[in-house]
Amino acid sequence: MPDFTIETTYHLPVFRHRTYAADTLDAACRAAIEDDSWDIAEKDFDSSGPIHITGIWNGAHAAYAGSPVQIPPQFDEPVQRRARHFEILLGLLKILLDDIRAARPPSLDWLARSAWAIARGEAILAGDPDPEEPVDPPKPSHVLVRLQEDGVRDAITAALEVDPSFKAVGPEAVTDDEVHAACLSIATTMDFSDVVGSAEFQAALSAIRSAHRRLTSD
Repeated sequence: MPDFTIETTYHLPVFRHRTYAADTLDAACRAAIEDDSWDIAEKDFDSSGPIHITGIWNGAHAAYAGSPVQIPPQFDEPVQRRARHFEILLGLLKILLDDIRAARPPSLDWLARSAWAIARGEAILAGDPDPEEPVDPPKPSHVLVRLQEDGVRDAITAALEVDPSFKAVGPEAVTDDEVHAACLSIATTMDFSDVVGSAEFQAALSAIRSAHRRLTSD
């Protein structure tokens, strides 16, 4: 049975209470951050961080005596593990947002990477090992309807031209905030289940017809 030398660590918060005179709260906070005098420091044992592994070496009593062994990620400090994963999630979010702005479907490759990132995030929260790639990506989805606020603004103008009951309201009187709130209300309250169900059924029939043509054309 092999021996391993394991270095474990936990971070102990050190705090101080000191009064700072400043013109603003931000200035007081800046003064506290830049204050390098810790002669009144106290240790907060009740708020110590979780125990985590900071070094592994093969053999007994082998700390720093040879090449360290890679630490399994589930034994790394949780806050550092989350911080490193944040950069991955931020990069994926930028790419997916760019696709949304360009009204183009995201590539299957990026969807697969996003599925892995989600699975890894859940593993980090649970203290589990990183998932092995690949993780099955979600099946592609397709946008049937997009409610555009610019289109609602055009519809307001058209509606006011034909409806005399709102003659006291001009198109410019309707604020962007009111348009935005109205779109959110409609998007969350209108029931499109029948429309979506019909589209799914029509797509199913179309896929069946395509498969039928392919199988009977030989």
